[in-house]
Amino acid sequence: MKYISNKLSRQLLVLLIVIFDVVLITVGFLIPKSLSPIYETIIYTTLKNPLEVVNTNVEEINLNEEIVYIFYNDNNTYYSRNYDRYIKVDKKDLNKYLNGEYGNFKYNGVKYYYYISKEMSSTKVALVSEEYFNPIKSKTMLTVVLLFTASFAIVAFITFLWSSMIVRKITRLKSKVDNLDNDNYNHNIDFKLDDEIKSLAISIEDARTSLKEEEEYKNSMYQNISHDFKTPIAVIKSYIEAVEDEVEDKDEALEVIKDQTDKLEKKVYSLLYLNKLEYLKDNFDENMKYIDIKKVIDGSISKFKYQRKDVKIISKIDNSKFYGTEDLWETIIDNILNNFIRYANKEIRINVKNNRIVLYNDGEKIDEELINNMFSPFKKGIKGQFGLGLSIVKKTLNLLNYDIYIENNKVGVSFIIKKK
Repeated sequence: MKYISNKLSRQLLVLLIVIFDVVLITVGFLIPKSLSPIYETIIYTTLKNPLEVVNTNVEEINLNEEIVYIFYNDNNTYYSRNYDRYIKVDKKDLNKYLNGEYGNFKYNGVKYYYYISKEMSSTKVALVSEEYFNPIKSKTMLTVVLLFTASFAIVAFITFLWSSMIVRKITRLKSKVDNLDNDNYNHNIDFKLDDEIKSLAISIEDARTSLKEEEEYKNSMYQNISHDFKTPIAVIKSYIEAVEDEVEDKDEALEVIKDQTDKLEKKVYSLLYLNKLEYLKDNFDENMKYIDIKKVIDGSISKFKYQRKDVKIISKIDNSKFYGTEDLWETIIDNILNNFIRYANKEIRINVKNNRIVLYNDGEKIDEELINNMFSPFKKGIKGQFGLGLSIVKKTLNLLNYDIYIENNKVGVSFIIKKK
């Protein structure tokens, strides 16, 4: 499909022209009709007032040479001398058109207005053709059109100035978006007016900052992954070479290689799981439901209780239900316990109550400066170690709309999980 390029300023100009034409045409039809009652009121008032001085000497009256006056009494009818000049109605036919105190009628295509004043023994009539008021109507219409045009021009000018300002802002935002990945571009936009466009500019800047942080995070993550994978690979390679050179016992080398391979397998699994979470975020499983967390925790405890026989794992669990799947919650609990089992001195406690999970170990407190980074991938934590386990915990909980935070206790550390 081919799109027609048309700038907003040009669109606005065309729109203003169309509006002007439509309104002007509408005004041309509606205003005359709207003003008709006003014109008629003026006409009848103009005809009525002079009747107070009309008498039998109507032929001598020259109040307004285009208004015709007629005077009736019991004996005669008197016409002002301008009757034949301005009134083309046969005098003998006139009476049949004069009905009511005032009104109008058409005769041979010409419209006439009249006003009648009756006294005891006489009747006075003022009569005029519509041509008398045509100049007044024309002047009135001209005045209305000129006022409308002037008003529209002022409004259009103000609108054009305002729209030009909006267009400049949008152009500035477009340029900013086109240069989101350009660090040399001046991204500072300070719109003085606090409106929706300024909000959009702030949102774009937030998005740019977020993208930049994400890019930096990915670069750092890739570097850390490379470093994290390089060590076991180097160890495996060195032991293989040592066996080939017959400087290392084959069985001992195989044990080391197996241990390093297991570490690599765990790291690869963690990376694949993080990618899986990204997929689940965009394709959330509609079949997730509230599960029995006790079953999950008991299963995780059975996996870790023999890894360190000097550490006792105690659980106290009520009937709280947690949203998700057993697999996701198993991953969460397993990764936390895997962390705890390394740092606990003698005890790990898991307490589930009122839809909160509190996991406690009596190991060292965590440096306050490290707490905020504990759930970031490959961020160094306690004793300078880093990995993906707690990052997996955080991302999985976010997916399920839960939050986790860390508290240093008087002795030991607590991880607290609760609904957002």
